[in-house]
Amino acid sequence: MVKTIIMTGYGINCDYETEHAFRLAGSETDKVHVNELINGKKRLEDYQILALPGGFSYGDDIAAGKILANKMLANMSAQVKQFLDDGKLAIGICNGFQVMMKYAFLPRSGPQEATLTFNDSGKFEDRWVYMKSGGSKCIWTKGIDQLYLPVRHGEGKLVAPDSVIQRLKDNSQIVLRYCSPDGSLDAKYPLNPNGSTDGIAGICDETGRVFGLMPHPEGFLYPTNHPRWTRESVPEGAGLRLFRNAVEYAEKELV
Repeated sequence: MVKTIIMTGYGINCDYETEHAFRLAGSETDKVHVNELINGKKRLEDYQILALPGGFSYGDDIAAGKILANKMLANMSAQVKQFLDDGKLAIGICNGFQVMMKYAFLPRSGPQEATLTFNDSGKFEDRWVYMKSGGSKCIWTKGIDQLYLPVRHGEGKLVAPDSVIQRLKDNSQIVLRYCSPDGSLDAKYPLNPNGSTDGIAGICDETGRVFGLMPHPEGFLYPTNHPRWTRESVPEGAGLRLFRNAVEYAEKELV
């Protein structure tokens, strides 16, 4: 059976919801403090999926995700590299995405090429947003055209040199872009809640197995999570599809 490790500790606060999402998707789960991975009590190699949940690791001191990323770089680089070299899956949600960017999981392994910085609004944004998918190689969003998910962040604006943005486009690594309800991609604030370059809400690595996004798919697992569930027909929480895609891939390719 697929086993997912949900990393927690020091201000991460969406670990329970993320664990629940993977359980609903059919995976065994293990919620593990980062120190347990550093001191060897737990090993990444025992899992097929790594999840870095949302929250405020280390209180977002210095920059969101920076301290936890540095802690992982200093103490876990070898096991993280082996995990990814083995073709396994990883997802970073909100603060987890920020950690991935500061660590340089994304856009690809190597020196940091992009970051997530302060929202253009200058404030914490807590709202639901529409996103357009399609055209990327991301395993997590297979078969998904449009999503409606909650965001809750203060540093979600993706910025990168033009050359990096162009490479992401050329390599089909732009997974999600903020859009209007009708799917048009010219979304302005508040539809684009942070001013992210080209409306980018999520990207993947060159393999499509490592995925980072600012919105919270674990925040929409049930129809009643939808803010208009009493007025609209909502068959299932749309966020659950991402976790199912990952678990189904891991069952087929990694177990």
